[in-house]
Amino acid sequence: MKVLAISGYKPFELGIFKKDHPSVLFIKAAIKKSLIPLVEEGLEWVLISGQLGVELWAAEVIFDLQLDFPDIKLAVITPFLDQEASWNENNKEWYESVLAQADFIDSVTKKGYEKPWQFRLKNQFFIEKSDGLLLLYDQEKEGSPKYLYELAVQYQKENTYPLELITFYDLQMIVEEEQYKQTDF
Repeated sequence: MKVLAISGYKPFELGIFKKDHPSVLFIKAAIKKSLIPLVEEGLEWVLISGQLGVELWAAEVIFDLQLDFPDIKLAVITPFLDQEASWNENNKEWYESVLAQADFIDSVTKKGYEKPWQFRLKNQFFIEKSDGLLLLYDQEKEGSPKYLYELAVQYQKENTYPLELITFYDLQMIVEEEQYKQTDF
């Protein structure tokens, strides 16, 4: 696998309203746990659309991994131009800091937001341009990742396309692992 797309919930879908919320550490640990074996096997690019939440946390994980694996690169390919236009100042700064460190930046549609079809086009682009998908998504809790998940499952019917889900159960296991590391035995 050379190119991996990563996506998942937006922060508010997880009840997270601050970028430094304690849960973020566990989400990033889960992403890192999934990424390391892939990077060790030759993963070259991670593809995100730059949406708030899982995607920007994944970008931060990539930047950390680049210290040990300098060949891993991050591409931010947005569904449309100026997607951050309506975001608050803190979120814009977070987004801009990720863009400043990304290895490649582009947009699927070379215009501002018009209609929801731009998100569908972005999802299609991600599936077709990647060799697999890592998605923080749990079918028990629907949300924005549902559309990308359903498209990936559909795509798998005719193509070899690895789809790895990080579920809430996986996150709970990460929490327990981290708590176990913290205790003195």
